[in-house]
Amino acid sequence: MAALLRLGTRGSKLALTQAGLVRDALARAVPELAASDAVEVVVIKTTGDVIQDRPLSEAGGKGLFVKEIEEALIERRIDVAVHSMKDMPTTQPAGLAIAAFLPREDARDVLIAANATRIADLKPGAVVGTSALRRRAQLLHRRPDLKVVDLRGNVDTRLAKCRAGQVEATLLALAGLKRLGLADVGAAVPEDEMLPAIGQGAVCMECRADDTTTRAWLAAVDHMPTARRVAAEHALLAVLDGSCRTPIAGHAVLTADGLHLRGLIAKTDGSQVIEGERRGTIAEATAMGRDLGGELKRRGGPSFLST
Repeated sequence: MAALLRLGTRGSKLALTQAGLVRDALARAVPELAASDAVEVVVIKTTGDVIQDRPLSEAGGKGLFVKEIEEALIERRIDVAVHSMKDMPTTQPAGLAIAAFLPREDARDVLIAANATRIADLKPGAVVGTSALRRRAQLLHRRPDLKVVDLRGNVDTRLAKCRAGQVEATLLALAGLKRLGLADVGAAVPEDEMLPAIGQGAVCMECRADDTTTRAWLAAVDHMPTARRVAAEHALLAVLDGSCRTPIAGHAVLTADGLHLRGLIAKTDGSQVIEGERRGTIAEATAMGRDLGGELKRRGGPSFLST
């Protein structure tokens, strides 16, 4: 018998783990989806998975890990797309909508190095591998002596390259490491030193906007606090997203009296970092993001986001 719901995802170990978390959450919350064969996971290879010979920022940046999955959604080959929110552009194709989030994991980055637990402890001139412009810029801003090189691949591949000595250190998202049972491979970096990527640690579920049955099922597992935090961050990104070559970071956290949003833009070489923050109520999340994005854009000037 055909599955009642088809989840589309990338084929990496982390992506499949995240799709499994969505499947399990739906099975617990929706009686119709409790049977073991009610939800099928469909693996889809994306452009971002195929490109391994150059930095993703040179190939288009945002959207490279979601395009083919969204096409499968539009073509009705799947019913739900499961994404890492940090891979998502600020807008969805016509007819699609982000309908739910799992509870967010720890958004911090982790430093993985044989002889250091802090960025400050890396030896002078150490070679650090990362494909993220955001990480590159913040590393070089604090440690301009470091040599930062491009390092692509899934979590296991990057860890293996680090262990093999191809680089002396690397940075990975703590959320992904936790979901893979690898949280102890390095030391978490304080956000004051490395502000996370927009949406880092959050898993979202996207579906066709007119699919009322699926939307009702997804609503049963939607984690509203995560949705509001991500709304603030994506509103910030929407104002700033003029160039996929611009390092941008942002993170919103819930506080006792509302929401605290931090954001930054930077030059890729770390020579300039512009930071800001906003505090407000949860209902003001989107407005806070837009306002902070506007401030950072003004302070950077017309050329900052285009270089």
